[in-house]
Amino acid sequence: MIVGTAGHIDHGKTALIRALTGVETDRLKEEKACGISIDLGFAYQDLPDGEVLGFVDVPGHERFIHNMLAGATGIDEVLLVVAADDGPMPQTREHLQILDLLGLSRGVVALSKIDRVDPQRLMAAEAQTRDLLQGTALADAPIFPVSSQSGAGVAALRDHLHQAAMRLPPRGTQGGFRLAVDRVFTLAGSGIVVTGTVFSGRVQLGDRLLLSPAGLDLRVRGIHAQNRPASAGMVGQRCALNVSGPRLEKSMIQRGDWVLAPEAHAPTSKLDVQLQLSPEEARALRHWSAVHVHLAAAHCTGHVALLENDVLLPGEKAWARLVLDQEIAALHGDRFVLRDQSARRTLGGGWVVDAAPPARHARRPERLQALHALSLSKPDQALNELLALQPGGVDLNAFCRNRNLHTFEAAALLEQMPMRQVAGFGFAPGHWQARKDEFCAALDSYHEQQPDVPGATAGLLRSRLTGFPPPELVTALIEELLAQGEIIRDGPWLHRPAYRARLSDADEALWLRIAPILSETGFQPPRVRDLARMLEQDEDRIRQCLRRLARLGQVLAVAHDHYFPRARVAELAAIVEQLAQAQERFSVTAYRDRIGIGRKLSIHILEFFDRCGLTRRRGDWRELRQPASNLFGRPAAGE
Repeated sequence: MIVGTAGHIDHGKTALIRALTGVETDRLKEEKACGISIDLGFAYQDLPDGEVLGFVDVPGHERFIHNMLAGATGIDEVLLVVAADDGPMPQTREHLQILDLLGLSRGVVALSKIDRVDPQRLMAAEAQTRDLLQGTALADAPIFPVSSQSGAGVAALRDHLHQAAMRLPPRGTQGGFRLAVDRVFTLAGSGIVVTGTVFSGRVQLGDRLLLSPAGLDLRVRGIHAQNRPASAGMVGQRCALNVSGPRLEKSMIQRGDWVLAPEAHAPTSKLDVQLQLSPEEARALRHWSAVHVHLAAAHCTGHVALLENDVLLPGEKAWARLVLDQEIAALHGDRFVLRDQSARRTLGGGWVVDAAPPARHARRPERLQALHALSLSKPDQALNELLALQPGGVDLNAFCRNRNLHTFEAAALLEQMPMRQVAGFGFAPGHWQARKDEFCAALDSYHEQQPDVPGATAGLLRSRLTGFPPPELVTALIEELLAQGEIIRDGPWLHRPAYRARLSDADEALWLRIAPILSETGFQPPRVRDLARMLEQDEDRIRQCLRRLARLGQVLAVAHDHYFPRARVAELAAIVEQLAQAQERFSVTAYRDRIGIGRKLSIHILEFFDRCGLTRRRGDWRELRQPASNLFGRPAAGE
């Protein structure tokens, strides 16, 4: 169990930890010089059952509230310290407010410095403290009068904490490992050490982890769990990990970073949350207010975008989006606290619902319904609700990552769900069919609007579908519809089986004269002006005819006023593929030599293939992005 202190400056938190454990938690020269805690301090104590009780001592001064917040997240039991001579003070109230916002409900109150007061003052201080606790999660917490100087009451408090530790139910090690870094240092002969509270999962010697949000690879060389050498660490413990990595330096790691399993790495600067404005706040919170955000040991600035109204009243809850000024590593269920722009007072807090929200339409009713579904505590219930709500499908990888599910946990969840899985997305029964119907309807509509065009490209149809689905989902839609005979692929175009585009009679007659010329000139067909001169036709007439032919797919505009027969382009594309297969990448010169034409036209042809997505240019080289037949079909036999 981890116990965290809370309370006003100079109320004796550090002295009480020293009395309970014999450990001095103030370690900085500045702390020893001025007699107040500035940063987090740590102590440990052996329990009768062989376990270890950990203590996190936090500073009480308002200037160091950011350090208090870094230590308060992840503790199991609160030790709220109130000096009997002063009674509750401003930081007592603010710390108690923060504990509530972090959802910490287990705790005990130490009424300290009882050696300085008479019995009447002690009774008054206890009554004041009990009044302060009313309406909070610690309303029924026991109060122990203690003196760190005389030792009065310390044994009873220590025994209570030991009993609480033994009553603490065991925590499961589900989910990927996540440790919130609150300290980093180097040890001679060992190297870099990071310390923090383990939020989930389990780590073992030799494990490969990531530093997030930076994404640096780490290997675990050593573990101390609850201040003891160990071969493993787990959720609910304070751990020190001796880590190494490629060119890793201490300066690359900061308080607020996470050390975690690779599958839990998901840096984000936007968080959809359930936010509660503190009842103690004097005024409403307005949309797009600037705030300081504290999440685990991380601290950054950002803005609050309210998703339902433009103001949030004190004590009320609402859906909101935190738009941060830097990326952090957060996941579903993480608690956070907001402070005002000047970092002088606590505004409120809440918990993360979705760590990877969509960029657009955050305020739409459909999105608010999705947030309600995502807020359900059980992953299977949340996913089932989402599947019903989202006809466009649920990104299963994003869902499982947001819930911090191990690979095997994710597989077990997805296997039991009544859904259709396509390209990493899940669809409720009927929704996938509706998606295919929508695709076919979009293609039918395009045929009606463009009757002289051979079909639509996948990219064009994607833009006409609800929600602009990801390319891999559109590819899966097309492949299934092709297999079912609902659509036909003709080079880069898709069309319905019964659809036929055709030229006008005049254009058809002109095409019968143009086609032989384009075919006979091989890889170097004439331009529009040259065709017009050869056929003794008006240049604009030839140009308009070729444009209509291009829409039908008979020719392709490789460059301005330079049209190639479709079969010739397929042949040119096949040559590209052959070159790429032979040497992975190729130059303009190699392509020019292969097709036997001038360098300028060779460049135009390759730039056309770049635009089509057949090739990708990297400096003076090109590489193949996909098979040529996907875009242009196969060259006719004998070509």
